[in-house]
Amino acid sequence: MPAPQTVVAFAEPWRRSLVGRSPAMERLAEKIRLIGPKRATVLITGETGTGKEAAARAIHAASPRAHLPMVAVNCTALPEPLLEAELFGHVRGAFTGAVQSRTGRFEQANHSTLFLDEIGDMPMDTQAKLLRVLQEREFQRIGSSETIHIDARVVAATNANLPQRIAAGRFREDLYYRLNVVPLPLPPLRERLEDVPALAGHFAEKICLQEGIPVRRIASETIEMLRGYSWPGNVRQLENAIEHAIALSGDRMALFPSDFHLPLDLSRRAAGDWDSPHSVALPDEGLDFEATIGQIELHILEQALRRTGGNKSQAAEILRLKRTTLTAKLRSLYKLAQDYPQSPLSA
Repeated sequence: MPAPQTVVAFAEPWRRSLVGRSPAMERLAEKIRLIGPKRATVLITGETGTGKEAAARAIHAASPRAHLPMVAVNCTALPEPLLEAELFGHVRGAFTGAVQSRTGRFEQANHSTLFLDEIGDMPMDTQAKLLRVLQEREFQRIGSSETIHIDARVVAATNANLPQRIAAGRFREDLYYRLNVVPLPLPPLRERLEDVPALAGHFAEKICLQEGIPVRRIASETIEMLRGYSWPGNVRQLENAIEHAIALSGDRMALFPSDFHLPLDLSRRAAGDWDSPHSVALPDEGLDFEATIGQIELHILEQALRRTGGNKSQAAEILRLKRTTLTAKLRSLYKLAQDYPQSPLSA
């Protein structure tokens, strides 16, 4: 009779945020253990939904700066003028609408960690100012001549191919080398499927606690189904799928495969599970034709956008479409993209 499973207790508190014990996660944890106490800038790369912010928080928690809160900025959330004000702060009257002075995120992160998410989408002018801050460890608020010295450790993250963006003139090469002091690539979930049971259980517990309901058990056949899926949206998609299943499970204490509604797993084509490159197996219960075709289109558009670093003109050229046609398809698939969170279409 096999010994009962035991919950692993981690001596390091920061390790608890990294769910899973696969070889890939153990390698990641070891790197974080080594770089956490250092001051070196870290560049986290990986597909959307792989847990880049969780890795950044683990780095911060493993550092001597952990007693202060980590400060996070999404570089795609604000237009260029507001992003600069968000990062560096401003004085009253510096620009229209600046009715009072504001402390920037760099200043807030003094002696702590500043997490710059989606750094690949930062405007070029802001990149130049960021480079100077990283080199000199000083900056000026917008509208001020006072120099502010800071000791903020920078951890940046992106799902973009930065060398490709450098070649296209969309990202500064000198900034790339300044950020990429310690590269930290994150593995996609499909490369660590052995972590799916632990992740699913973790999300089920987290979501049920948030909902104030008893924690749902995940049936063994459900675990097998989840491990057999490729998870193009990675950990974020898995969490969304668990939340969806809990919402549909009613008062049942277990989650079954019928509680899940996952997009068509197009990775099966590469595995040779389809009869031909243009065929889809028709299940006995039938399928939603429009949704299925939409998922296929979405997958193709996603691959083109990933290959071109999000450049719609280049993606349209690869797909032999007019740019206006590609843009129209993106708009029509917007609702579907919300159920496919790894896609650049939802950005």
